[in-house]
Formats: sequence, C-alpha cells, structure tokens
Amino acid sequence: MRSNATRGKLASGEPVAGLIVPVAAPVLVDLAALAGFDYVLIDTEHGHLGFEAAEHLVRAAEAVGVTPLVRASHNAPSEIVRLLDIGAQGVMVPQISSVVDAEAAVRSVKFHPRGNRGLAGSRAADYGLAGSMEDYVAHANRETMVLALIEDMRAVENFEAILAVDGIDVVFIGASDLAQSMGYPGRPNHPEVRVAIDRVIDQGVAASRIVGVNAATAEAAASYYQRGVRFFSLSPWHQLVEGWRKYLTTLASRGDGGK
Repeated sequence: MRSNATRGKLASGEPVAGLIVPVAAPVLVDLAALAGFDYVLIDTEHGHLGFEAAEHLVRAAEAVGVTPLVRASHNAPSEIVRLLDIGAQGVMVPQISSVVDAEAAVRSVKFHPRGNRGLAGSRAADYGLAGSMEDYVAHANRETMVLALIEDMRAVENFEAILAVDGIDVVFIGASDLAQSMGYPGRPNHPEVRVAIDRVIDQGVAASRIVGVNAATAEAAASYYQRGVRFFSLSPWHQLVEGWRKYLTTLASRGDGGK
C-alpha cells in the first residue's frame, strides 16, 4: 500500500504538475520522472489504452516514484473500480455536470462509509497478502483521489453545488469540451469560453478547492498559478513537436553555410 505523494503536496499547499500519457509507452513515464513531474495521467478516454496497458503504465509509474492517476472514459462504477484495482491512486472522471454526477464519482472511488466501491484482493490491495483488507480500505479511502472534469456549461451553472460535494480532491477544467458545449468547438480561447473558465477558477479558489488546468507552456502555467490554480497537466505532444520544429528550423537557417 503506497502513499499518494501528489495528494500530500496538494494538502500542504504546493502545486503539482503531471504529464498526460495517452499511449502504451512506459518510456514516457520514465521520462516524466526524470523531468521531475509529480504524476502521470494515464488517459483511457482518448486513445487506444485498455485496462491491461494501463496496468503496465501504473507499474512503470510506481517503479520511478511518480503518482499514477488515470482518466476514465465514463463515470461508471464498473470501469472506475477496475482502474483503481490495477493500482491507480486517483481517477479523473469525465462529464461531472451536476451534484448527482459528482456524488456518483465519489461513491465509485471510495469504499464504505463514503462510497460503494467493490472490494477485492486486487493488485492495489497487494492481492490481499500484505495486510488486512480492513487496513487497505482505510488506506485507500484516505489516499485515493477523485478528480472531477468540468467540461460542460451545465457544470459551470451547477458549479457551486458541485463544489459542496464531499470527497472531490480536484476540479479540473476541460476547456476544449467546455468550448464545444458552448457552441465554440475548437475555440477554447473564445471570449465567452474564457469568461466561463475564469468563473470556475474564481469560484473554486474562493471555496478553497484545488483547481486544475491543462497548461501547454510554462508561461500559461505561471499565469494560472497567480490566480490560485495548483494542479497542472501537460500533453507530451505539444512541447515535443515544438522542440523538433525549433531544431529543424535552426538547422535550416544554417543551410547557407553560416553566411
């Protein structure tokens, strides 16, 4: 049974940053640890990852000392329990648009008395061989995180009530889907979408809740940090390709022999 270092840092007021891992490539987890990320977000919603591949990525995260979090494809107990049983220390649950959605997510992640997660001698519980199941339940309820994805205008409208749901560790803004729900697909920087995002950040921070965002650049992350955001995620593709492009552009500019 492992402690959740990411949860511990957040509880002490520190920011955390993680790398999104959307493919079955443990090398990305290795590199995330070498770079100094706090967690990896194993994305089973967008991409090809299934439970078996996700389990291998969880193992890789444990091996290098980063927190394995998993993004579920649905707010469904049957899926969430399997992600937790393979060893995920937190689940990002999509489409949290109401109190009912938020309560369902928490109850799927937590054991009794807060929830109704199914209990078994799974990998997360060391197969029931390293201690009592009673101790495991207490440990899991304490260490396992619930990350609520706010990605619909209904969620913005219901956000104050969602914030009041006990057991949510992070409210995470899904800007792209939020923009789509507002009629601006592919335009997360549209002024009306930015107003909605600002509203969520301001309400979340005012309520002393952890707010999370995707931040593609260090400058964007710093700006969000000044506003009270403490949970950051980064896609590997943006900075990877930008680095390659810079390399190739610099090389091409030297093609004239330095003249």
